[in-house]
Amino acid sequence: MAPPNPCLLVAPAASVQTVLLGFLLLVQVALASGTSDVVLAHNITWKSIDFKTILEWEPKPANFVYSVEISTRWGDWKKKCFQIKKTECDLTDEMKNVRETYVARILSEKAVKSDEDPEEPLHANAPYFTPYLDTNLGQPRIQSFEQNDAKLKVTVQDSITSFRRDGTFQTLRQIFHQDLNYTLYYWRASSTGKKSVNTDTNEFLVEVDKGESYCFNVQAVIPSRRAKQKSPESAIHCTSQDKVVFKELFFIVGAVLFVIIILVIILSVTLYKCSKARAKRNRMENSPLNIA
Repeated sequence: MAPPNPCLLVAPAASVQTVLLGFLLLVQVALASGTSDVVLAHNITWKSIDFKTILEWEPKPANFVYSVEISTRWGDWKKKCFQIKKTECDLTDEMKNVRETYVARILSEKAVKSDEDPEEPLHANAPYFTPYLDTNLGQPRIQSFEQNDAKLKVTVQDSITSFRRDGTFQTLRQIFHQDLNYTLYYWRASSTGKKSVNTDTNEFLVEVDKGESYCFNVQAVIPSRRAKQKSPESAIHCTSQDKVVFKELFFIVGAVLFVIIILVIILSVTLYKCSKARAKRNRMENSPLNIA
């Protein structure tokens, strides 16, 4: 019998070795790709209205998670949102001083760490944020309004913010004080020409044309700011002079009716007296003469 061919014995062993090498290579690629899936956050923006402040960023995480840390410029880091899959974090309650400048950073990390992972995860810094300067003003509201003849009185309601002091939510006026102004835009309902007037209080009292209906809205303004000075304008309200016109018409019609009634009474009395006098005269003419 011929001896076995050694090449036939080596071939299967080489095939197994090739498969094992390929498997190890795939494992290394998978591990490498898993590491590369942890990416830095970008397009980081602050979204803040009336001190309700949320940090947003991109992209949506796939094989990793985000954590957010916040601090004052010279303070210690505090972790707020821990290992989240969302791309936003509400930092309102961490901003205890509206005049302080805050810094935040977004950490990209694996949900489960291994010994081979670096101690310091990748992180991206957010822009500086000072609530007093950078929060957007919300849309103001009209509390009450009244037009009395040639006077238009408008009262603005201060917005309640998300900033709390001693557990109580503060209004815009309580935070900004005299820095907060309001602008009133007003115009005749039958016209498009606008007028405006400013105040550092919450009330307007302006001269208008008597008997005309007026429309108006208001806007909050922080003149001391370099940016984000103005809020959106409030909803439009209009006065109505229909009631005034109705009252005036009522008095005019009432006066005319009163005069008519008086005239009717006078005419009736006059006619009655004339009729009575005529009847008396007729009786005297038709009565027989007394002969002595």
